[in-house]
Amino acid sequence: MQVFVDPNSGFCGGVVKAVKTAEKEIAGQDQLYCLGEIVHNQAEVARLTERGIIFISHDDLKSIRNAKVLVRAHGEPPETYQLAKQNNIELIDATCKVVQRLQRKVGKAAEEIKKVNGQIVIFGKTKHPEVLGLMGQSCVEVVILEKEGDIRKIDFTRPIRLFSQTTMSMLKFEEIKLLIQSKLNESQRNDKYFFEATNSVCKQVSKREEKLVFFARSHDVIVFVGGQNSSNAKFLFGICKEHNAKSYFVANETEIQKSWFEGADLVGVSGATSTPQWLMNEVAEKIKTL
Repeated sequence: MQVFVDPNSGFCGGVVKAVKTAEKEIAGQDQLYCLGEIVHNQAEVARLTERGIIFISHDDLKSIRNAKVLVRAHGEPPETYQLAKQNNIELIDATCKVVQRLQRKVGKAAEEIKKVNGQIVIFGKTKHPEVLGLMGQSCVEVVILEKEGDIRKIDFTRPIRLFSQTTMSMLKFEEIKLLIQSKLNESQRNDKYFFEATNSVCKQVSKREEKLVFFARSHDVIVFVGGQNSSNAKFLFGICKEHNAKSYFVANETEIQKSWFEGADLVGVSGATSTPQWLMNEVAEKIKTL
C-alpha cells in the first residue's frame, strides 16, 4: 500500500505568514498574545501554546494594557485597532494580504452605495472572523448569505454590492450571483449600477477545488486531516466525499481505523488551508505502519 500526501494541501499563504510571524515574535519572549485562534486547527494551536502564545478573546482584549497582540490572518474590524490604541497595545498585524484588499474594497463600495441607500451583501459564514472583520468596514447595512435560501434577506428594491468570504466555494458564489441576477431580472432591475458582484474568493482556495477532485479520484482511500471547527476543512472534505466514497475525516493520527484500508493500494492524505504540513505527515506515517 502506497501513501501520498496531497502536494496542494496545507496552509494557505496567509496562514503561513501568520504562523511565521507568531514564531518570530515569540522567539526570545516568554509569551505573546494572539487575538483568537491563529488557525482553526486544534493541533497547531496546541503546538503554538507550548511555545508561549496565549490565545485571547475580544473580551479579554478589553482588559489588556501595554502589551503586544498578534492579529491573525482573518483580519479585524476597525474597532479592534481603536481599542488597541486606547489601551496602549501594540498590534502585530498578520492579516492576509488578500483579506486586506477585500476589506478596502468593501469599505469603498459601502461609501459609494451609501449615497443611493444601497446594501452590502457577503456570501460567507455569519460568525466567521473574516466576515466579522469585513462587516466592520461597512458604513451601510450588511446582509450575510450562508446558503442560497438566504437571498430572501436581501431587499431587492435597493442597490446591491456582492462580495464573498475569501475561503468560500467559487462555484457556490457564482450560483448565488446568478440567483440574485434572476431575481433582479424578474423585477426589471438588472442594470450594472444597481447590482455589482465582486468575485473575492481567494484564487489559491478556488484552484484547490479542482485539484482536490483529481486527487480524490486518483486514490482508493482518502484521509482528510482537519480541525472540527474549520469551515474550510468541512467544505474541502465534502468535495473529497463527493468524488470518493471512501473518504474519512480525522483530526489527527489517533483517529485512524485500520479497516478503512482493506484492499486499498493507493491512499491519499489531504488537508484544509488550516491544516499544518507536519500533522498530515504524521497521519501519513501512521497509515504506513498499518
